[in-house]
Amino acid sequence: MARAVSTRRKWIATAAAWVVALVIFFPIFYMVVTSLKTEPEAIAGISLIPSGTFENYVEVQTQRDYFKPFLNSVIISLGSTLIALLIAIPAAWSMAFSPTRRTKDILMWMLSTKMMPAVGVLVPMFLIFRDTGLLDTRIGLTVVLTLINLPIVVWMLYTYFREIPGEILEAARMDGATLMGEIVYVLTPMAVPGIASTMLLNIILAWNEAFWSIRLSAANAAPLTAFIASFSSPQGLFWAKLSAASTLAIAPILIMGWFSQRQLVRGLTFGAVK
Repeated sequence: MARAVSTRRKWIATAAAWVVALVIFFPIFYMVVTSLKTEPEAIAGISLIPSGTFENYVEVQTQRDYFKPFLNSVIISLGSTLIALLIAIPAAWSMAFSPTRRTKDILMWMLSTKMMPAVGVLVPMFLIFRDTGLLDTRIGLTVVLTLINLPIVVWMLYTYFREIPGEILEAARMDGATLMGEIVYVLTPMAVPGIASTMLLNIILAWNEAFWSIRLSAANAAPLTAFIASFSSPQGLFWAKLSAASTLAIAPILIMGWFSQRQLVRGLTFGAVK
């Protein structure tokens, strides 16, 4: 009887998981289908049968210069991720292994900055970027995305580092390891799963950032999020071309997530089971 109940629960859980997966996957599937239609077909209504035309992809890659914003997205997302890790690893080490009575307050303050509406600081940020010459530059967007995602990176690394026994670092210190050697040669190798998952998450967040990318870039530093927004015009939305551009924009990050899912899951569960 107990085995039958357990089997039934597994079937229900599996069916629920499939339903959730299909609900999440359907918008992506419909976007790909729409990208393979002509504009009249895309506007006509919901249909899951594509006409099989690739003219939208050809136009996106030729007339709209897809590869420049793609390169911008790669440089900005990777650059902001590396800078965030260089700052966050020492910060998380300090709060994890040398905490003070204000450590939790600092962590909460850092996380609270993510709750502030971005539009509230848009005007001062725009003026600062304009006066410093960072407007519509890769460096400017890299700095902004680094600052935006830094609280999450610090929080994640802090959580991973807390699972590492402090005695190991004390032993390395007794063997003559310097502060830099302790972080680089002892702590970092032990936290590779956590650092890798944090890096992957930060790349995804930076790749998908649209608010600041659209407002602080134009022609030179526009990433793929701004490239997608360019298909909205006073004449209306070009749904088929917009779907093709969106498909090309999310394809690299989907492929990266697919091949790195094992590392990502391993990192997110790092320290959960001892």
